[in-house]
Amino acid sequence: MIASKQYKPHYGRAIVEQLAADLQKEFPGISGFSTGNLWRMRAFFENYGNSQKLAPMVRELAWSHNIIIMEKCKDELEREFYIRTTRKFGWSKNVLIHQIENQTYEKSLLGQTNFGKTLTLKLRNQAKLAIKDEYTFGFLELSNKHSEKELENALILRIENFLQAMGGSFAFVGRQFRLEIAGEEFFIDLLLFHRKLKSLVAIELKIGKFLPEYVGKMQFYLAALNDRFREQGENAPIGIILCKDKNRTIVEYALQDSKKPIGVATYSIRKTLPKELQKQLPKPQDISNLLETI
Repeated sequence: MIASKQYKPHYGRAIVEQLAADLQKEFPGISGFSTGNLWRMRAFFENYGNSQKLAPMVRELAWSHNIIIMEKCKDELEREFYIRTTRKFGWSKNVLIHQIENQTYEKSLLGQTNFGKTLTLKLRNQAKLAIKDEYTFGFLELSNKHSEKELENALILRIENFLQAMGGSFAFVGRQFRLEIAGEEFFIDLLLFHRKLKSLVAIELKIGKFLPEYVGKMQFYLAALNDRFREQGENAPIGIILCKDKNRTIVEYALQDSKKPIGVATYSIRKTLPKELQKQLPKPQDISNLLETI
């Protein structure tokens, strides 16, 4: 009714305030009929009333979660992403707010990987959304000049926060995971398992900028994991090279001929995405296709 009357917050405030008072009088003891909430109900109706895709989804979330997504997200695709992920992972209000402020949507779409040519069609989109372009570890208490060992120790010390920052579907397998090959020892910094992808995920931590030779080392690790540690029913292992900084063009060339599924990401404790990367987001239809896999 409020929407059909075309009331605007400035001009219709007195009318909606009276409506709120009438509703509270009609239904004593039932909360939720404040003036502010009635305006939110109108906005909710206008945003989702004619959306055949999102209307069924929002019914599965609490009202408070829907309000956060509606008010903090700027378009329908972004809202769809957070509706799907909140529904899947059971995020609390605080976690949802953190994920939105941390720009998880944008960072999930900008990831630099070679999954398009190294993974099956069935796994491709899921893997693209599982590996972000940047991970924000705001819970770390590290100086700017930390070592790779200090970074690893800090992540393990706050393992729950770390796995949450990685995306919610990861399980911890081990640190400094030992590989013995031809009588020599090699160690993977962190080894995780992605439950939905059913894949081991090897993570190499680098405190400097990305270098092309890191890809060769990761390919070696993935080949060994695939040959010696991959269990029956699991998919091929995936690698994440996690650096302090990277040049996107150099990453593209480094991954171009790689035959193993590898993603290159950065880590930081900041929450904002550089403005120049906003223009590199995929096309709306490509985004929509990706979201169908969540």
